[in-house]
Amino acid sequence: MSSRLGGDALSEDRSALAIVLMVIAMTVIPVMDAFAKLLSEDLPVEEVAWWRFVSGLLFILPVALWRYGARTTLLPLQPGLQILRGLLTAGSSLLFFAAISMAPLADSLALIFLAPLVVTAASPFVLGESVGLHRWAAVCVGFLGALIVIRPGFGTVDLAMLLAAAAGLSHGAFLLVTRRLSRSGPPLATLCVTTIVGALSLSVFQPFVWVMPEPQHWLLIAGMGFFSVLAHFLLIKAFEIGTATLLAPFGYAEIITATILGLAIFGDFPDRLTWLGIFVIVASGLYITFRERVRGRPASVRPRT
Repeated sequence: MSSRLGGDALSEDRSALAIVLMVIAMTVIPVMDAFAKLLSEDLPVEEVAWWRFVSGLLFILPVALWRYGARTTLLPLQPGLQILRGLLTAGSSLLFFAAISMAPLADSLALIFLAPLVVTAASPFVLGESVGLHRWAAVCVGFLGALIVIRPGFGTVDLAMLLAAAAGLSHGAFLLVTRRLSRSGPPLATLCVTTIVGALSLSVFQPFVWVMPEPQHWLLIAGMGFFSVLAHFLLIKAFEIGTATLLAPFGYAEIITATILGLAIFGDFPDRLTWLGIFVIVASGLYITFRERVRGRPASVRPRT
């Protein structure tokens, strides 16, 4: 009996540690977004997104090469899906950075949370998973929440919100590919490949938009890369310790940090209708997570990379 109790206590301790790591990661990611928003005041968003991957690569590539060697890091399994994953996250980052350059952090982030709804809706066609009536209803309600945030028909359609919604759809496709890539290599090496592909794909824009960063920009660029890598290191450790269904609800802690940073740095705060949309989207995602936990499936709600 005492051995069993000790095992339960150890399991609870590991779960608590995984949750703490997840929450810290969700606190760190909006800091990267805030740096990107500050940089976009002076630099083109295409360049800001490129710097996000390049600066992150400077931190992560040496670690991945030291840990796994050049072959595992640079010659991954399923290279086609690995490249597609990198292209999708590059597209999602570019769209999201374009959105936050024009709109508040929290408003834009709310539409990134469309991603788990996209995963659920597309799972029968891409992953061959059945989706029951409960989860289909949650998907429909979640997209209604997105319409509340975007508000089509309420005057002019907000381009920034459309870009944020497109970023959420792209991130959902990214999560679908990530599921297909599960167990295809060490997470750190996969992240390194994703970062390399993101940097290379966004390089095509640079000859047309390049603006030389000023001295005050370099600290923000370095911080963007550092916090990106730190967040994803914490996420990797969290998911090594805890299950996806345990951690998924805590991914929404990101909206709290984004709201605080948006108010403190940029003086932005979502209005009541936006908060209603955020509540509907988050509630739908949490319900999908609950149903997936009941059915013993991996959670659709995963943080950005």
